[in-house]
Amino acid sequence: MANTAQAKKRARQAETHRQQNVSHRSKLRTYIKKVVKAIGSGNRAQAEHAYTEAVPIIDSMARKGIIHTNKAARHKSRLNSHLRGMAGASATG
Repeated sequence: MANTAQAKKRARQAETHRQQNVSHRSKLRTYIKKVVKAIGSGNRAQAEHAYTEAVPIIDSMARKGIIHTNKAARHKSRLNSHLRGMAGASATG
């Protein structure tokens, strides 16, 4: 356990930051799941809307250091490729 006043304060701050990070990570996952669910339902307009809502959240989490910038890019790229795949499926089907 922390002995000095500084170490005790840092422990308090670390716990606060940890809780905030958990909240941010949960928000990120929720927005990603909304896009995945919309893509799964086959509703292109809803999926595009969910994607446009999710992109700023993903970028924000990368800026805050909640996720790595490469992970953010990977999420956006994969979601976007699924959206593009939807367009091809609906046009041919």
